[in-house]
Amino acid sequence: MATYESVKSPLLRLDCQRHWADYYQLCKPKVVALIVFTAIVGMMLSAPGMVPWQPLLFGTLGIGMAAASAAAINQIVDQKTDANMQRTANRPLPVGNLTNTQAWTFASLLGVLAMLMLWFLVNPLTAVLTFMSLLGYAVVYTLFLKRATPQNIVIGGAAGAAPPVLGWTAVTGSIDPNSLLLFLIIFAWTPPHFWALAIHRRDEYAKVDIPMLPVTHGVAFTRLQVLLYTIILLAVSAIPFATRMSGWLYFAGAMILGGIFLGYAVRLQSGKDERIAIKTFAYSILYLMLLFALLLIDHYIPRLW
Repeated sequence: MATYESVKSPLLRLDCQRHWADYYQLCKPKVVALIVFTAIVGMMLSAPGMVPWQPLLFGTLGIGMAAASAAAINQIVDQKTDANMQRTANRPLPVGNLTNTQAWTFASLLGVLAMLMLWFLVNPLTAVLTFMSLLGYAVVYTLFLKRATPQNIVIGGAAGAAPPVLGWTAVTGSIDPNSLLLFLIIFAWTPPHFWALAIHRRDEYAKVDIPMLPVTHGVAFTRLQVLLYTIILLAVSAIPFATRMSGWLYFAGAMILGGIFLGYAVRLQSGKDERIAIKTFAYSILYLMLLFALLLIDHYIPRLW
């Protein structure tokens, strides 16, 4: 006959696993993974050879933890909105798996540890810039811009475009013009990326009274903006080649990837395919990952030869 403790122990382990899974989801792991990847590319491009282990290790951890902290704060602030949107209704706070106190404690701990790590084990400039980026997303965008203007994602995109600069600064201790080109690429990428999702989720944003562009200006106008910003992105992605930061390998790949993105944006204009908006959104994520991978490959392949 099973004792109370023998039954209780597996239940406690299961509950603990679920709890940690909730904290993990609070960090928006997929978003943070992309942020960390672009930061690492920034680190790698800042040096002709291998990056020193200390800024690579602690810079990556610090930037990732700060991004996770900002993501958690975003979910705390938006939990009522998240509960009324299909895409976000199953997040830990709306379903009650975590309390506000637990979420705030977790976010604060991550943020403080990230700043201490970056300040003492990387360099103060990276810590300051990372803190500004955290405030930009968690406070300026989430608390103010998101509900104040349909241009929220354009203005707030500056925080999301910062990771390559943070990564570069972690290694060099200074802001390099080439790192700002990486910033510019992500800054131009953010509107067509997010507005494609906003078109797909227009009714949900309207339901929670968030002034996303397709809600305030209509889907047709937003489709046009996606097309225009994709063209801008295609031009911006060529700048690293024009400034000799990258070579022909990157340029050829960037034009192919950008051409496919432009194809999605053109197809989006017709409105005939109801799934094209979410397909465009999905491709935009793949696009950014492959574009930054190309930057990395182009940086190291000639040196291997």
